[in-house]
Amino acid sequence: MDFGKYLYSQKKKQKDQKKKQKTGKLKSVRISPRISDHDIETKGEQIKKFLNKNYKVRIEVFLRGREKSRTLANFAREKLEHLLEKIDKEIQIKRESDIKRSQRGMELIISKK
Repeated sequence: MDFGKYLYSQKKKQKDQKKKQKTGKLKSVRISPRISDHDIETKGEQIKKFLNKNYKVRIEVFLRGREKSRTLANFAREKLEHLLEKIDKEIQIKRESDIKRSQRGMELIISKK
């Protein structure tokens, strides 16, 4: 057997395996701790659309400057919990991760049950 043909067939097999892999579909939604109630409803609708299309959704709360202090960070966490409650009433959600504190704010990954 020709070694070049063997390498070619191996590369083809690897490409086929890559095509058949299930990739993680992840959408991201950003909110601010100063977000209004109507905007929370709008973002909630957007998240519901993503969840109905079987995407995982990363919800990010960005904190800037002094918003990173404990009191405002807790306020941002409450906003995030409020958003999750609104979504959970209509769609059963599963938390893939807990609310993580990152350098720029907080993030959470959810999916549909």
